[in-house]
Amino acid sequence: MAADAKVSLQTVSRVINNEPNVRAATQARVQASIDKLGYVPLIAAQRLSGRRSYLILALNDRDRTIADWTARQGGDWVDQMLLGGMLKAAEHGYRMILELVDTHSDQIERELAATIGALQPDGVILTPPHSENRQICLLLDAHGIPFVRIGAAGAGPGFSITMDDAGAAREATAYLIGMGHRRIGFIAGSPECSLSGWRVEGWKAAMSEAGLECEDLLATGDFGYQSGLDATRKLLALDNRPTALIASNDQMALAALEVARELDLGIPERLSLISFDNTPVVRFSQPRLTAVDQPIAETVSKAVELLIDAARGEPDPTPMVVSGRLVQRDSTGPVSPQAA
Repeated sequence: MAADAKVSLQTVSRVINNEPNVRAATQARVQASIDKLGYVPLIAAQRLSGRRSYLILALNDRDRTIADWTARQGGDWVDQMLLGGMLKAAEHGYRMILELVDTHSDQIERELAATIGALQPDGVILTPPHSENRQICLLLDAHGIPFVRIGAAGAGPGFSITMDDAGAAREATAYLIGMGHRRIGFIAGSPECSLSGWRVEGWKAAMSEAGLECEDLLATGDFGYQSGLDATRKLLALDNRPTALIASNDQMALAALEVARELDLGIPERLSLISFDNTPVVRFSQPRLTAVDQPIAETVSKAVELLIDAARGEPDPTPMVVSGRLVQRDSTGPVSPQAA
């Protein structure tokens, strides 16, 4: 290929690895030869040529992931991770590998060290709750491996990317307030994840700005369906029950939908409902759920870019925020006299 493009082997290597200091005309000539000859770089050869492995390791929670896969309830967190991460990695000549790790295991340090030793990744992506596991973060930092903490903010090693959970909850609450709702309940997720607290803060901020009380309108779940049932029943049993609910994920929102049916509360006629995540299942519920769309693919794509930049010696330590959006569907509407 170098002979076909009439350049040196070193120049070909720089183009393949997307390294700087290659003139545009030269890069175009090498790329034309790559396309013509159908060249595909071998990761093994790339690893032998330098210090980089051209692998990005993404860690997801084992128990929760297996439970979601087994239940087959339409969750697409892992799908969106792979969509954003694998495409961005391939764009730069990298590969992204997904591993499942139990963050609560007593053997987490040994398990993770073995995985790192076998793969020698150029960087690691941590998703909740791994992103807030101090043991994991310190282990990666001690090995000198760049890593991204998704859904974790504040001081600490590694790069931080959040999805503006507080802002999203604030927007969802303000949307309901704009439709006349004054009693807006909130079902929080697991306290183990900081993002659960951020969403509560956003809800409280919007309620406070509108001069609305919310002390009795918070219930806490664990992101599971059963906890959503319990939290919804608690809120809807209040003498002055809420006319709208925001649930911190789709499973708890679907549980809220089930309780509303049990109580013969029409949605959105007597109860408006907003979810977080916007996984495929909420588009086929009856009614279809208004939801905060979490930009998982975009966030993991940004994480891959950060790690590749770090491997090239161009790290950007600035915490990054990737904002989602509110997708309006059929489960929200103006407050009505019947809702009271």
